[in-house]
Amino acid sequence: MAKVVWSNGIDYVSGALNKVKDGQHDHEKMLLATHRVAATESKHCNRIYLREKPQRRTSPGANELFARVRFCAVGQAVRTRAKDLSKITRDQMDFIAQKDLAGGKKTLKAWYWMVEGQAYDQEHPRG
Repeated sequence: MAKVVWSNGIDYVSGALNKVKDGQHDHEKMLLATHRVAATESKHCNRIYLREKPQRRTSPGANELFARVRFCAVGQAVRTRAKDLSKITRDQMDFIAQKDLAGGKKTLKAWYWMVEGQAYDQEHPRG
């Protein structure tokens, strides 16, 4: 494991350190730095990882393609429903009624995803 010594004025670095090329991040190689607050006397709490861009070795299977299509369709339905003024009041009442129950969704967005996901699954059964 490498040891990092920071110059004065830098307490820690955390997150991905990428090059930016033409306004876009270059994800070919990524330098990832982490910092943790340890409950020890050690001051060596920084770690840096170099990661190459992963190369996919197989093409996506039927399940993955179905999941991608479902995710896009449900996401679009959630965005549309959240802006539908004719449904907002009823949706909020239904959300509040279930949020404190066991297994209830704790955020309105999660509730929208559940409702629209169930609707999608009913319209597009997997067989």
